[in-house]
Amino acid sequence: QVQLTESGGGLVQAGESLTLSCAAPGSTGYSVAWFRQAPGKEREFVAAIKASGGTTYYADSVKDRFTISRDRAASTIYMKLNSLKPEETAIYYCAAGRPITSTIRSIGAYYYWGQGTQVTVSS
Repeated sequence: QVQLTESGGGLVQAGESLTLSCAAPGSTGYSVAWFRQAPGKEREFVAAIKASGGTTYYADSVKDRFTISRDRAASTIYMKLNSLKPEETAIYYCAAGRPITSTIRSIGAYYYWGQGTQVTVSS
């Protein structure tokens, strides 16, 4: 059983940065991903990191601005969000699973989900 708890969300202005954390006890051996869901939109993939912590994946829209990392000793996954845009206002969720590479961006590949943390970007 993996329990996921997100934190670090908040209100920022466009262009500013945030770091989200996902406390994930029991996540050893699981890949962990961040998804987000904006009001009225479907949940979408943002970034993922493999269980080993050595391979990362990003949505094209956030590549070069967001960075996902993993502290295996602390069972915590981080995501640094730089140069945030108003359209990135959403609830950000972390999720754990054992996807193969071809499904690592798929919601259905993840078994465990956190409750989410709100990120609001003002213009």
